[in-house]
Amino acid sequence: MERNQLKRQVSHFRKSLFDQGYLDEQFMQLEDLQDDVNPNFVEEIVTSFYSDSARLIHNIEQALVNRPVDFSKVDDYMHQFKGSCSSIGAKKVKMECSQFREYCCAGNIEGCIRTFQQLKQEHATLKRKLETYLQLVRQAEAA
Repeated sequence: MERNQLKRQVSHFRKSLFDQGYLDEQFMQLEDLQDDVNPNFVEEIVTSFYSDSARLIHNIEQALVNRPVDFSKVDDYMHQFKGSCSSIGAKKVKMECSQFREYCCAGNIEGCIRTFQQLKQEHATLKRKLETYLQLVRQAEAA
């Protein structure tokens, strides 16, 4: 595929991530920080996010199965997770974090579990989309 066509494809895919609400302006700020000195900055930050978020998801899952549920502990984990989402601009996942925390504050375990399932789904979808996007970026740069 020619370089210009790849660049258009990257641009279109990137725009769709924003249009569909997966990412917000924070992701653009990360991209602005990437330069010749640190050409893989965004990919490194995204990789770090997924490493941290996998740990936090595991911690939240474990905390939700313990009875009685320690809502304060679960909320602390979710607060960390929401902060990580904010730092990369993961808009949809961050919104699910907010909903989860509302259920947590209300002591609503069913709401927490239901929202957590949706959060994990949004998290997985974003991961697939970002992997595709970053792969397209690498292809365009290599062309």
